[in-house]
Amino acid sequence: MSLFQMFTITYTIISIIIGIDILLDNRDPSSTVAWLMVLFILPIVGIFLYLYIGRNHRKKKTFIKKRSEDYIILNSLLREQFPFINYKEIFKKEFNDIRGKIIPLLLNNTGSPITVNNKVEVLQNGDATFTEIFNAIDNAKEHIHIEYFIIKDSHIGRKFQQALIKKAREGLEIRLIYDAVGSIRLRKNFIKPLEDAGVQVKCFLPVALPFLGARLNYRNHRKILVVDGKIGFTGGINIGDEYLGGDKKLGFWRDTHLKIEGEAVYVFQGIFLADWNFVSGETIDDFKYFPSQGYRGEKIVQIASSGPDSHWASIHQAYFSAINSARERVYITTPYLVPDDGILLALKTAALRGVDVRLLLPIKPDHKTVFWASKSHFKELLESGVRIYQYEKGFIHGKVFIVDNNFVSIGTANLDIRSFKLNFEVNAFIYDEETNCSLVRDFLEDLGASREVLLNEYKNRPIIHKVRESTARIFSPIL
Repeated sequence: MSLFQMFTITYTIISIIIGIDILLDNRDPSSTVAWLMVLFILPIVGIFLYLYIGRNHRKKKTFIKKRSEDYIILNSLLREQFPFINYKEIFKKEFNDIRGKIIPLLLNNTGSPITVNNKVEVLQNGDATFTEIFNAIDNAKEHIHIEYFIIKDSHIGRKFQQALIKKAREGLEIRLIYDAVGSIRLRKNFIKPLEDAGVQVKCFLPVALPFLGARLNYRNHRKILVVDGKIGFTGGINIGDEYLGGDKKLGFWRDTHLKIEGEAVYVFQGIFLADWNFVSGETIDDFKYFPSQGYRGEKIVQIASSGPDSHWASIHQAYFSAINSARERVYITTPYLVPDDGILLALKTAALRGVDVRLLLPIKPDHKTVFWASKSHFKELLESGVRIYQYEKGFIHGKVFIVDNNFVSIGTANLDIRSFKLNFEVNAFIYDEETNCSLVRDFLEDLGASREVLLNEYKNRPIIHKVRESTARIFSPIL
């Protein structure tokens, strides 16, 4: 038997074994088909891609343990803070609208307590966000907890670094988690000065093969900053100059972030400490990290996390339920539109029953394959009555979800499969008319800087665009 024949037989056997493994994994059918096509279209390369980024063994072995430990930590930390955690039936009866559906859903699928003593401030774009973040850091007295997908060694990154070093030298406890893939260019010469000053720095799920890092699964996409257990931040903004208009290719970076004061910060704190336990092995259960809040306001907020360690896809389910519960409008800002069949059907159904459904997306791509996959959904959405706009002023990166007149969600989750099933995410769900009204105004203002996609024009797009869209859509479940 020749060497070539031996190779062919070996390759065939391995391909069959991997194909069986894909089928037996009971994935989403679209993901199963996509991986089988990768094996067929990219011989040899497809095998290595699947073995490195496609298998779920890491999720099964690593995250089941994380989920059980997180549950213990969060429960012990939050039990005394929320004496009304069992009042879900009261909220369900009191709110005969979308709130009565989402509140108990998030209580059940992610254990997220409903908090009523909060002040919420929406921060538009990088300037306002970094001003508030640096102000909060500068006024910190006890501790600072930070968790970011991307931290770049940039002008704003160095300013962030120096602010933390200053507070660490003042004696504050500072803990920092950065994602190994999102912050893949972050070098030791940026981290070491932080560690030398006393900042505890941990990397989330380091990767063995950096050159494949941009597409690795199970990334920590969360952006959480907690100061003294009283102020919390989350949203779309990472630490990089692009959020200040420093991206030469994309220009102005449109984004939305949140600053919250009050009892909702307890949940941010609990999520961070659970993640800290995962990356460091250190269990922190001191109630000094959950100080008395005093009266902060009357905004009703739920903080929900989701990820590959979650039993339920909580944010995904909340989006799906919110769309299906909408009576008047669904306004969504997202940089990526790669929904699963459930979200896609919910959007089309809402539009067909008369709900004003509008999607705001970028007109310029930061990830070309995802950009074309997003556009592949335009035709069926437009035909159902969904209105789609593309932002022309720069790049829109916010993750804002507005339904009717008293529900909004701002956080880190995009409207894509990766956020729903693979990434660790965190969102704030706010049940408040004032916040809703403010965000509706911002959304409509953004539409003024956007171009509406019209069905007839879209149907007449160049054939090369159709090919790109169709190809990207096929592989979108594994992007």
